[in-house]
Amino acid sequence: MYLIKIFSLKQSFLRKAICTISMLSLSATAFALPSDRNQPISLVADKATYSEATGVTTYTGNVIIEQGTMKLQASSIVAQLNKSKQISTITATGGPAKFQQQVDSAKGVARGEAQKIVYNAETGIINLIGNAYLYQDGASIRSSTLKYSMNKGDVEASGSSNTTGSSKGRVQIIIPPNSAKSFPGARD
Repeated sequence: MYLIKIFSLKQSFLRKAICTISMLSLSATAFALPSDRNQPISLVADKATYSEATGVTTYTGNVIIEQGTMKLQASSIVAQLNKSKQISTITATGGPAKFQQQVDSAKGVARGEAQKIVYNAETGIINLIGNAYLYQDGASIRSSTLKYSMNKGDVEASGSSNTTGSSKGRVQIIIPPNSAKSFPGARD
């Protein structure tokens, strides 16, 4: 009887963990290549826990989640479920937490990293906090924090206060030249 109860508890945990992983990947791939959603999900971690009472699933220890072109690496990932058992927030922390994904087949892989990445599934807003960095196709943005709205496509970058006059801590944007454009009056 005791072994049956342990087996039942393990099956219940496994079912909930798989459900949480599926919701996590669906949230993360909402704006990915359509083919990513049809790929298998791979999640590896040193430890996984789920609390029915709080609706919190925690993955710790070199966590790697992959699905198609999407890859998320972090020291820990915490997924908070709402009352409807849907993902409310996902928080990835690391030194740094990193992600990459190909959002558009015509563009290269987008990469980002920060000390903490917080995704709010209800608002569609991703916050990169602590030495935040985004890169795609030669363009990049670096700042203390970055806020990206998946619904609107808006990006807000904030630097840290800097009294020394150096660029350290300020928002830094790099835009590569566009060789296809010609400018009137420019010589070749």
